[in-house]
Amino acid sequence: MARKTSYSVLKKYLPTDDFEENYALLSHFIQLQGSSTVTKYEQAIRLRNININVLPKKNEFNKIVEIPYTNKDAKFTFIDLFAGIGGFRLALQNCGGECVFSSEWDDAAKQTYFANYGEVPFGDITKINVDDIPEFDVLAGGFPCQPFSSIGKREGFKHKTQGTLFFYIAEIIKMKQPKAFILENVPGLLTHDEGRTYKTIMEVLEKELAYKVTSKVLNSADFGVPQERKRLYFIGFRKDIDSSHFEMPEGDGKKVGIGQFIEKDAKGPSISKHLQETYIFKKDDGHPEIIDSNSDFPVKTLCASYHKIQRITGTFVRGGETGLRLLTENECKAIMGYPKEFKIPVSRTQMYHQFGNSVAVPVVEKLAEKMVSNL
Repeated sequence: MARKTSYSVLKKYLPTDDFEENYALLSHFIQLQGSSTVTKYEQAIRLRNININVLPKKNEFNKIVEIPYTNKDAKFTFIDLFAGIGGFRLALQNCGGECVFSSEWDDAAKQTYFANYGEVPFGDITKINVDDIPEFDVLAGGFPCQPFSSIGKREGFKHKTQGTLFFYIAEIIKMKQPKAFILENVPGLLTHDEGRTYKTIMEVLEKELAYKVTSKVLNSADFGVPQERKRLYFIGFRKDIDSSHFEMPEGDGKKVGIGQFIEKDAKGPSISKHLQETYIFKKDDGHPEIIDSNSDFPVKTLCASYHKIQRITGTFVRGGETGLRLLTENECKAIMGYPKEFKIPVSRTQMYHQFGNSVAVPVVEKLAEKMVSNL
């Protein structure tokens, strides 16, 4: 691996770095030392001609590379699919969870994930052998929405969902039979393909995989996050788990304004005067959303394409060298419910992309609290 990454520190322990998944394998082993699930990774490491005797202890390694969010004494175990930068992981760890497997294909997201959790996620979920995943209690993931087949019923979910990323979630649930799962998607999934996509997903989860499933659209603004962000969540329990008392959280409905999180002396990144005159303020139609330290309302949804400066969907800050700027790193963290200590080792463009694709951490944490109390 020629390029420099946040997890290049692992290279010295590897006989060769031409196999990308070696980084995932090694980091999972380090973080799970002392856990019963480490055996599966230890066996794989020995098969890869990696000298296990020179690998660092978890606490030693995390201190050297300054990993802020590590697994603690576990009340339950979980896996983190389509992990992104670990919004699900942060929330579930806060509820006493231990992550025993993670998967994410995007390299920049892997770098941010490693910088915060000391673990490089395994790559493309379509290439992962389910047998290589340790046993776990909870499956978590925000999966992309793709078209589903509506032709025939012959092969159950394999037929209806083949070629979609949801298929791989269903396959893992079928093979591993976790106690519960928590999934996230955009509200548009409810009406996608005239509602057939949502119907197929629920049929697979409830009828073919035999889980009791509750789904609901939740707005992060109702959970203390200064952002209007509606997302569809699925919570499922295996039939032998008593989930009769589970209810989706409502949130307290008290909206938090973005103003208190605005960094008053931030200088950039600025939006040029020319772009303001020719594009941003070309119409007096209420777009884009302009905020400052006095703004007492949640901002609009942060999009993954925020760096492209789109006037209809964008939220920009009054201030900076030109009088108008983009959101800072700390402002993005506040908008998504991440702590200030969360590390961002990638470019500003990647940062916007990663936060825009993430879950709002406080919402998932509240869901996880209620889910875990039923396990």
